[in-house]
Amino acid sequence: MDGSIKVKNLTKTYKGDVKAVQGVSFEVEEGEFFAFLGPNGAGKSTTVQILTTLVKPTEGEIFVGGINVKDNPEGVRRNIGVALQETGIDSVLTGRELIEMQARLFGFSKKEAKTRAVELLELVDLTGDADRPSGKYSGGMRRRLDLAMTLVHNPKVLFLDEPTTGLDPMNRKAIWKEIKRLNREEGTTIFLTTQYLEEADQLADRISIINQGRIVAEGSAEELKRTLGFDAIQLTFETTEEAEQASKVLYGIGENMEHSKEEVTIYTENGTQFLPELVRNLDEQHLSPKTINVKPPSLDDVFINVTNEEKERV
Repeated sequence: MDGSIKVKNLTKTYKGDVKAVQGVSFEVEEGEFFAFLGPNGAGKSTTVQILTTLVKPTEGEIFVGGINVKDNPEGVRRNIGVALQETGIDSVLTGRELIEMQARLFGFSKKEAKTRAVELLELVDLTGDADRPSGKYSGGMRRRLDLAMTLVHNPKVLFLDEPTTGLDPMNRKAIWKEIKRLNREEGTTIFLTTQYLEEADQLADRISIINQGRIVAEGSAEELKRTLGFDAIQLTFETTEEAEQASKVLYGIGENMEHSKEEVTIYTENGTQFLPELVRNLDEQHLSPKTINVKPPSLDDVFINVTNEEKERV
């Protein structure tokens, strides 16, 4: 089995003619770190569930590691690792027992399972807690244990569905370090979904963004930022009410706008040159921002713009 993923015209329709995924196509090369992003309800989770054989597609051609997902789901499952948002770890068993049990399920002998457990516990820095019930592990420790269990059989493709959700920054960085090592040193293909765009920006070779069941952008983080072609002007106000009023005053100015609590962000070409007009419009309504920053586009800006544009078309 190789470590590639090939998806062509993937469609998933539920009862009532609800199309969760609509003609999605993409490829992930062997050894690539691929991030799959999208807002809630965009079709992201459905796509991952289909790729990992948990849900059957309505239409399309899907190959994971050269194996047809529709024709041979069992063959796919034997060669992939999957870490979902909900770990499903038995809280009574120890970390060591859980890894050994997972290894036995994959056909390891009792001796081989014990050896593999020692290797993986060391890999994810849980050796000192190996014989504690997993129910007493912290959230970060449970995530690392879940990752170790997905690696028991040395999968060529590793699916990680929001693996760092709810973790503190230290534990999040620890997970980042390990999955990056797996990709760079072991050549494991990583398919990552995440709600943290910084995560995709830092780790992924290539990013695909899905919205309304369709792919709306694809490329490296830098390529996506360049295609945006304009700056982000961030204005912070004293109150949410002032920000709301400012968003109404500035509506229609620039390419796009995002409003969240006390902050308004406007996307426009030549952000610095645009500032005098923006400030004049606000002054006329007796609105004075607490801070104004002009910055080149981030991956967050790309995400907001491509998903907002798609909503406007629907």
